[in-house]
Amino acid sequence: MAGHDHSHGSHSHGGHGSHGSHGGHGGHVHAPKNFGPAFAIGIVLNTGFVVVEAAYGYLSNSMSLVADAGHNLSDVLGLAAAWIAAILVRRRASARFTYGYRGSSILAALFNAVFLLIAMGAVIWEALVRLVHPEPVAGTVVMVVAAIGILVNGVTAWLFASGAKGDINIRGAFLHMLADAAVSAGVVVAGLVIQLTGLSWLDPAVSLAIAALVVWATWGLLRDSVAMSLDAVPAEISPEAVTGFLRDRPGVVDLHDLHIWPMSTTSVALTVHLVIAEDHPGNGFLAETAEGLRTRFGIGHATLQIEAAGGPACRLAEACAA
Repeated sequence: MAGHDHSHGSHSHGGHGSHGSHGGHGGHVHAPKNFGPAFAIGIVLNTGFVVVEAAYGYLSNSMSLVADAGHNLSDVLGLAAAWIAAILVRRRASARFTYGYRGSSILAALFNAVFLLIAMGAVIWEALVRLVHPEPVAGTVVMVVAAIGILVNGVTAWLFASGAKGDINIRGAFLHMLADAAVSAGVVVAGLVIQLTGLSWLDPAVSLAIAALVVWATWGLLRDSVAMSLDAVPAEISPEAVTGFLRDRPGVVDLHDLHIWPMSTTSVALTVHLVIAEDHPGNGFLAETAEGLRTRFGIGHATLQIEAAGGPACRLAEACAA
């Protein structure tokens, strides 16, 4: 039962000793080739808007504009990190980075979540100070600048709309920009109410609402990115269902040392030891099992180690039973 090699895209994997066989198929991240210009345009538009919004927020004494500018700054950094990660995940593997740089997309998500929560913490603190000591706000300026924000964020979201269904990273950028357009719309409403009523406390109140919305949306990103960085099984995959599928494969009498983890934000890997009643089941068994894992569970990179029933006990099996 000799091991054998399979080449996959930019790297290959050797067999795993006398009982190891690799059955990986697909599972490679293909960053959309046409979204580089979209990232560039989005970053330029949002950077320009951050400068304008922060300046007018300071000059007009509007905390809600400053809060939204801080949020949009995090969007710029988020777009930049996502763009860099999209480039890195396509780089070839090396002797040191045997999976390439796929994990960079997870690091980018984690960075974005942490940075955004820190920024919103500063906004919340300043808004609370303004609630205690309200200051007059130029409502018209707030409305005009926020209206520009609707346009900028709307255009940026449109740039990613065509890829929102096929790539989770692109969909994340699209939804984030769309949400920002909605937040800017809320700032416009606050400016109108301030202009009609003169209630300046509405400005920090709106900034608190914006910050709360961002923290609520970001908490899920933080939770998911931390889980992915710790190699947690993706939430959409049931380990029990995967185990059941593998146990139902012809000739499999037992399995152990099953691991399922995200290689990036869009690709999942699996390794498992399968105990087979008879001789090595052959390449057809490996190919069919790997294809089933890919189509049923979205696990595109599967490594299956075959062990003969009644053979020497696997050290890892004993460790799992302990």
